[in-house]
Amino acid sequence: MSDEIRSRTPAQAREQAEPSERTQPIPLVAAAVTLAMVLAGASYIFFSEPFGSAGLGDRRTLADLRGPAVGAAADGKQLFTTHCAACHQASGKGLPGAFPPLDGSEWVTGEPRILANILLHGVTGEMTVAGTVFKGAMPSFQKLGDAELAAVASYVRSEWSNKAQPIGADLFVAERKAATRSTPFSSGDEIRALAAKAP
Repeated sequence: MSDEIRSRTPAQAREQAEPSERTQPIPLVAAAVTLAMVLAGASYIFFSEPFGSAGLGDRRTLADLRGPAVGAAADGKQLFTTHCAACHQASGKGLPGAFPPLDGSEWVTGEPRILANILLHGVTGEMTVAGTVFKGAMPSFQKLGDAELAAVASYVRSEWSNKAQPIGADLFVAERKAATRSTPFSSGDEIRALAAKAP
C-alpha cells in the first residue's frame, strides 16, 4: 500500500470517488419508440380532415353557430330556455316557495302591459301568484331587444295551459318610452297600480 492510502483518515476512506463526466447515449430502443410516436402524430395531423369528422361532436353547422340572421324572428322558446327556465322551469311550474309558476299565472295571461313591465323592470318583494305568496327577486330584462321580449312574452302567454294572445314588439317600444322607472317594482301591488293607470 502506498503512503498516501495509509495516511487517509477513516472519514476520508468512506468518501466516494469524485464523479467523472462521461457520455451515456439514449438507448436505441427508446429513441426508436420516440421517433415512431412523433411520426405517427405528425401523420395523423397531416392526413386527418381539417375540422375532424362530421359524425362527431354536437353536429351543429356553421349556420347554427352564427345564430339567427339580422331581422329574423326571435325564438320565444329559445329565449325562455336561456333566460327564464332556470328559475321558472321548462314546465312553467316554477319552484314551490322560491320561484312562482308562469303556467296559469294571472300576471302572465292578464293585462299585457303588466307582463311587459315585469320583463322590462323586474320585481323584488312579495307577489301573490296563483294564490301563493312568493318573496324574491326577478331581474330586469331590458338588455333584450323589443322583438325578443315580445317573443318570450308571447311564448309564456300561449304555452302550457296558458291560452292568452301574443304580445307585439310595439307594446315594449311604447312601455320603454313611457317608463320613468329605474328600479324594479317593489311588490305586486305596485304593478297592479301601474296597470290601473292609462297607458
